[in-house]
Amino acid sequence: MNQDIAIMILQESGFEVDVAFDGVEAVDMVTEAPAGHYDVVLMDVQMPRMDGYEATTHIRALDDPQKANVPIVAVTANAFEEDVATAKEAGMNGHLAKPYDIDAMMEMLDGLIPIDPANTARP
Repeated sequence: MNQDIAIMILQESGFEVDVAFDGVEAVDMVTEAPAGHYDVVLMDVQMPRMDGYEATTHIRALDDPQKANVPIVAVTANAFEEDVATAKEAGMNGHLAKPYDIDAMMEMLDGLIPIDPANTARP
């Protein structure tokens, strides 16, 4: 349900959204997409086959620096300081707690995604 809510919020805000159903698929999607295709990855930390921390580690190890450095935000129901620290240690750029605070989500995305002044539409 949280994923559906996030998708709806993001799409209504003008974002194009792709969904990976597990960590392996998330890594594959970033690996196989052209460099620059993804502006940000919202990474659930509790996914089957490969958790979000491990998936982030794999993305950070990609040979293409543009893909390897895509901003990644941890998405989790755990909002303790240790969870935020674990996300940073895994190479994530931010942390969002569930249930979503829409204003906090938009503020984080605005800080991570450069907006092209010639195109004010969101990626």
